[in-house]
Amino acid sequence: MGNIKSLMLSSQEDTNDGSTGVDTDVLVIGAALGNNVSIWARDTKIMDSINSNNVNCRYLSDVKLSKNLKGIYSLSKESFQKVNVVILSIPTQHMRDILERIKPFLVIEHLLIFVNKGIEISSGLLPHDIVHEVLGPQMGPRAVFLSGPSFAAEVVRRQPTCVAVASRSAKRARRTQRLFHSPIFRVYDIEDTIGLEIAGALKNVIAIASGACTGAGYQMNARAALITRGLAEITRFGIAMGANPLTFAGLSGVGDLFLTCTSEKSRNFTVGYRLGKGEKLADIISSLGSVAEGVPTTKAAFELARKLGVESPITDEVYAVLYQDKPIEVAFEALMSRDPHPELKGITLP
Repeated sequence: MGNIKSLMLSSQEDTNDGSTGVDTDVLVIGAALGNNVSIWARDTKIMDSINSNNVNCRYLSDVKLSKNLKGIYSLSKESFQKVNVVILSIPTQHMRDILERIKPFLVIEHLLIFVNKGIEISSGLLPHDIVHEVLGPQMGPRAVFLSGPSFAAEVVRRQPTCVAVASRSAKRARRTQRLFHSPIFRVYDIEDTIGLEIAGALKNVIAIASGACTGAGYQMNARAALITRGLAEITRFGIAMGANPLTFAGLSGVGDLFLTCTSEKSRNFTVGYRLGKGEKLADIISSLGSVAEGVPTTKAAFELARKLGVESPITDEVYAVLYQDKPIEVAFEALMSRDPHPELKGITLP
């Protein structure tokens, strides 16, 4: 696998507009397996730090990165000609702009792997739809999407991790599986791109609710209920969009949901927790230092639920808390006072 040459793009900058840090997990796995990995980000200080000290000075600064990992300072035709794998860690709200920028440099031979999660607010589209719209019918269906329960801080410390990969191209999904599969990073391929993506997006919304639940002082019964009913809500979205409901029982579904909703390492859980403690959203975002994708995704999911006719009580209440200043206690009261109905309402297996 040492002949694999990868380029990772991270749309990172010191703003509060939804930018993100480097998704170090896939970077480090690729480099640790002997592959040559280049990374581009808007923050040149990080590129300097990686090139001079093999350290990301902003994220996980105590971790020594592989010498196979090098930072580059510009995106050019030449930089893409040197690689056969392109990994994109771009906030979903900025995907379209970056894809338009690199479109002239991409060729059919490039293996495109996306690790971002979310729903585009302006269109209600998932990442694979955005890729198809921007890159067209030749490149779009060949894109690959990686998701699952993985915190970069644990992956880089070689903690056992399992994720899932999906693509409309089974061949490219299996190629990605072989690329990252290792004794510490197990990759499962699935056929359901829609399910993988909708689960990856909406688990961040539920994680904000779970964090708020904890921050407001509600205990484990309430958190377990939120996570379980959150999974049901995600599944309803998925079914309405054509996903396989069984996907949500897998790594990209309940696995990622459980991790994100129960750990202080989760940025989205942290946002909710601090809201539950009485902080204002603007103050939380300005001090967080990295993006919480669940915030813009909540808005996109709220609008998508109305478009699809999906019952989305948790998403609706998170939206009201984030964008309408609804008190968290009132939001939880609204959830608990809903009329009773069957647990699996709106969910059917194929």
